[in-house]
Amino acid sequence: MESRNSGRGSVVFESLRAQLSELRDELANAEARSTASLASVHPAYRASAINLVHYLVARQIDLRPVQLELWRHGLSSLGRIEGHVRDALEQVIARVDDVLARNGAFQAPAAVNAGAPALGADDGDHLLRLNTEALLGSKPSERHVYVMVTAPDAAEVNDEWVARLLEAGTNVLRINGAHEDVPEWQHIVQTARRVAATRKASLRVLVDLPGPKLRSVAPWPGPRVERWKPQRDVFGRVTTPCRVILRLAGVAAEAHDGPCLQVPSDVWSEIAVGDELVLRDARGRKRRLKVIDRARDQGSATLERTAYVTPETVVRVKRAGRRVARFPVRQVDAQPFRLELSVGDRFRLRAAPPALGTGPGLLSEVGCSLREPVLALRAGARVLFDDGKLECVVEAQEQDAVILRVTHAPGGRFRLRAEKGINLPETPLLGPTLGPDDERALGFAISAADIVGASFVRGPEDVRALYARLDELGAQHLGVILKIETAAAFAKLPSILLAALTRYPLGVMIARGDLAVEAGFERLAELQEEILWLCEAAHIPAIWATQVLDQMARTGTATRAEVTDAAMSVRAECVMLNKGPYVTEAVKTLVDILERMEDHQYKKRSLYRRLNLEVPDFLRR
Repeated sequence: MESRNSGRGSVVFESLRAQLSELRDELANAEARSTASLASVHPAYRASAINLVHYLVARQIDLRPVQLELWRHGLSSLGRIEGHVRDALEQVIARVDDVLARNGAFQAPAAVNAGAPALGADDGDHLLRLNTEALLGSKPSERHVYVMVTAPDAAEVNDEWVARLLEAGTNVLRINGAHEDVPEWQHIVQTARRVAATRKASLRVLVDLPGPKLRSVAPWPGPRVERWKPQRDVFGRVTTPCRVILRLAGVAAEAHDGPCLQVPSDVWSEIAVGDELVLRDARGRKRRLKVIDRARDQGSATLERTAYVTPETVVRVKRAGRRVARFPVRQVDAQPFRLELSVGDRFRLRAAPPALGTGPGLLSEVGCSLREPVLALRAGARVLFDDGKLECVVEAQEQDAVILRVTHAPGGRFRLRAEKGINLPETPLLGPTLGPDDERALGFAISAADIVGASFVRGPEDVRALYARLDELGAQHLGVILKIETAAAFAKLPSILLAALTRYPLGVMIARGDLAVEAGFERLAELQEEILWLCEAAHIPAIWATQVLDQMARTGTATRAEVTDAAMSVRAECVMLNKGPYVTEAVKTLVDILERMEDHQYKKRSLYRRLNLEVPDFLRR
C-alpha cells in the first residue's frame, strides 16, 4: 500500500517538476530576449527590471493548478514571488527534487546556464526599501509605510499647521499643481521646509502636474438672479430678516455674506433711515425693505419675505407712503451653470464652448476643457461626468461636438454643473503630454520640490516625453511618481514601468478615484492589487491614494469602511491623505492603524505575532 502511494506521489512530483522546469526555461529565454530592451535601464534598477520581466512571463500562465498541487503537499505555493521570482521558483524546484530523491525517482538534471545569481527574498525586500528611501526620504522610525498629505490652500498653511502634521507623522507634502499658482505654492514650500528644518524632521515635497484633466465647461453664464431670503424656524416664521447692504455705486463694500444693492449717486442722497424700498421681484410679488442705517456711502436694509431679484427689477424709494425716487437694479451675479438631465435625454458635448452669450440652441449643451479627446469620441463610446455619477453614450458625431444620450443618473435625474470631471474609459486621451499648466508647475517643481508627479499617464510614450523634458530642464535631481488613473494606463502598466525604470528614483501612485470611475468600482480592488504586485516585482514604491480616511479629514470622525481601507493600505509603501480641517487627526489615526497592522502583515505576507487572547488552561504553554 505504501509503495503504491509512493508511486502515485512520484508521478505527481515528476509532473510538477516538469511544469516548473518549463517555466524556469521560459524565464531564462525571456531574459535573453529582453537584453536590448533593458540596455537603457538605470543601473540601480537592472536586477529589478529583470525580475519584472520574470514576473510578467510567470503571470501570463494560469499557475493555479500548480499552486494548489504544491499547497496540498505542504510546499510553497508560489503565492509570494513578486520580489524574487526566479529564486522562488528554483527553491520550489529544489524541494520537489528532494521529494523525488527520497522516493528514488530523482535523476540529476542537466546543467542550466542561469546567468547572474537570482535575487533572493531578502534581496528583493532590500531593494524595495532602498528605492523607497531614495524617493520618499528617511524611513519613519516606527513603521515602514510613509504618510503623504495634500496641502490645502496657501492661506491655511502656517508654521503651526506644518508642525502639527510633522508631529502626527507626515513624511511627504503634496502640492496639487491644478490649484492656485506659483506664489501660493512658494509660500507652502517655504513654510514647510522652514518648520521641518527647525524640528530636524525629514519632509519630502511632491508637486503634482495637472495633466490633461477633462472638465465640463459652461457654454454660457447661468441666469442672473439672486435670492434674498430671511431665516425662518421650522414653522416658517421669520427669525432673522435678510440684511441687504446698500452702497453708493462705485464704492467697495465691506465684507458681507449676504446680498448687496448698488444705489446710483443721485438716489443715494435721497435715502434716509426709515425709508421703504419697494420692488416687484421676478415672480411679480411685491416686497418691501426697510432702511435701518445709512452712513456716508454705505447702509443696510432688512427684508422679511423672500425676493428673487434680476437686472430688470425696479426699486422705488418711499417715505411715509410717498415715492421719493426710483432706480433699476444693475449688478446681479449669475447663478452657476447647471444642466438638468434625465435618463434618455440627449445633449451636445462640444470640443470647445461656443461664444459666451449665444444662449442655448434646440439641444442643451456643455463644453469640454480639452478639444482633442472629444474629437476622438466615436459612436457607442461611454462618457462619464462628475466621478461617474452621470453616465452617457455617444449617439452621433458632429464637426466639433458629439451628441450624448444619458444612460444612467442617480435617481433618474441629475444636475450637471461646470468644472466637473469627465472620464472617457473607452477613448484614448489625445493631445500633448505637457500643456502650459504642466510646464508652469514643472518649472516650480524643479526649483522647489523633491519629486514631480505625472498625472494621467497614458502610456510609455508619455513617460519618455516627460523624462526628455526633465533632461532638457536639467532636473536630474527630481524623483518621479507616475499616477495610474485610467483603465488604459493600467492595461499598459508593464510597458509604462519598463520605460520608467530608465530614471532613478521612481514611484507609482494608485489614483483610485479616477481609476474606479473608468474601470468600474467593482473592479477597483482587483486593479489596485495587481498594481501593488507589479510595483513589488519592479522593487518600486507604490502610493495608495484617494479618499483614505477622507470623512475623518473633513469631519473628524471615521467610518468603519474607512478604517478597514486604511488597514489594507499597509501593503503599499506610502499612503496619501487629502486635505481637510481634521487632517492632523486623520494622520494620527492612520499612523496608529499602520503601526498595528505591520505586526500582522508585510505586503502579501501574513506575520504571526503572539496573539494576546485568553486560551483554555489545557492549551497554555
